[in-house]
Amino acid sequence: MKFSLIICTYMRPEPLVKLLNSVNIQSKYPDEILIIDGSLNKETKIALDKNNFKNLKYFLVSDRDRGLTRQRNFGISKVASDSEIVCFLDDDIVLETDYFENLLNTYNLFPSALGAAGYIINNNAAWSLNLENEPLQYNHFYYDGWKRKYSQRYVLRKKMGLLDDCPPGFMPESGNAKALSFFPPTNKIYPTESFSGGVSSFRKEILDKIKFSEYFEGYGLYEDTDFTFRLSKLGNIYVNTSAKLYHYHDEAGRPNKFEYGKMVLRNGWYVWRVAFPKPRFKSRIEWNLIAWLLIIIRASNIVSTKKKKEAITETLGRIYGWFSIIINPPKEKK
Repeated sequence: MKFSLIICTYMRPEPLVKLLNSVNIQSKYPDEILIIDGSLNKETKIALDKNNFKNLKYFLVSDRDRGLTRQRNFGISKVASDSEIVCFLDDDIVLETDYFENLLNTYNLFPSALGAAGYIINNNAAWSLNLENEPLQYNHFYYDGWKRKYSQRYVLRKKMGLLDDCPPGFMPESGNAKALSFFPPTNKIYPTESFSGGVSSFRKEILDKIKFSEYFEGYGLYEDTDFTFRLSKLGNIYVNTSAKLYHYHDEAGRPNKFEYGKMVLRNGWYVWRVAFPKPRFKSRIEWNLIAWLLIIIRASNIVSTKKKKEAITETLGRIYGWFSIIINPPKEKK
């Protein structure tokens, strides 16, 4: 099974080289690696030239193709015609040595799969086996014989009746799907409706039919959720928890916290309304209640964390984002 790897990067030469070093020792190596660089300097190219990574092709994009979704679509256009699977990785990731081997095995086990994602193992969730006859705990999430504690925001949502029973990656009508970190570390493959684009793979034939939406400009928060929700309407997608990796969330190239907070609300609303164009009144109320609950929780970090400036600016960004939806709601780009 021939496969290509696309890495979209922006001003992160050192994390990118770390990622490629982990690719270099994979049990199954990509037939081509496409580096789609949106950087404003030559540091990434210089760092790559100092190393020797097999099958690597480098592209420095112009302003017209800069930004995560545009860079991904640009990369897709450069993939070899005989490639069967296209993998995407964020540039601040490090892989376990059998990542590609396990990820690609998803397509062997599920021939109808249109996409498959890997499993981030440093997501700060402490899982443990749910022992037989052990009483259920209110502040825990249970799945497939495993359990983990809910964070503060999920406990509050549960108390307010705003926590759905959907499996991870499946969006309820009120929005706010559980993240893939709610899948336990079982080494199993689970069906889903969405997953992170930074740890994803897709059949090339489907990427020739649908593209990442250019509504998501620049950093592109939730662009992967939008894409995979649309994809899941066409066929089956999965998360393979045996395809393990680490995501280090490098701060370089990220937007300031005000812009991030604004995107959380506006992009989150956009993804929700693409999935549910006409949600029921009850679901609309629930979405807004959850939005304000999360704003209040983020505001509480102003006194509970050392990064007070970040908490203030992100809180203000979320509030601005909520009011901007009323005045100028996001519009889908065709």
